[in-house]
Amino acid sequence: MTEAARPTDTAPALAAEYTRYDDPGAPWNQFTEQDPAVWNTEVIREFRANGGRVGGAYAGATLLLLTSTGAKTGKRHVVPLGALYRGKTLYVSSFADDGYPAWYHNVQADPAVIVELGDHVHHGTARVLNGAEYDEFAAWALADNPLLADFQATTDRPLPLVVLTLAGEA
Repeated sequence: MTEAARPTDTAPALAAEYTRYDDPGAPWNQFTEQDPAVWNTEVIREFRANGGRVGGAYAGATLLLLTSTGAKTGKRHVVPLGALYRGKTLYVSSFADDGYPAWYHNVQADPAVIVELGDHVHHGTARVLNGAEYDEFAAWALADNPLLADFQATTDRPLPLVVLTLAGEA
């Protein structure tokens, strides 16, 4: 990934604005009649039209678009996610309350992904963390990101953590 596509901070911009996962003003806690798939489609359209920048509740956040292949359907699916970093390591997670998100199941079945960061498109590999590697990384992520820590406190299910390696990176 080019330096221009990488933010300088490891913490997401949203963490500065929303200090708790259960903050009623946080975008993920807003009630909406809108189907999440429609909302995602609008965010994806805005992301692509503006070189990776979006407005509204996620203005200023570093987002990426993750394209994975459906574990059951074999069809490609695109989802906007927060781009999170541990040094130069790009990773993603999720606040899905009712189970692991579809993209997580998809990358477990087929780790080949496409990652859009800013106006750059990369082929890559998603690696779901497990075992001791998961334990170490999760301890760091929960200490580094208060929003992930707050979310983890609401569920017994382990936080999904997936490292993304983009083509051309070691």
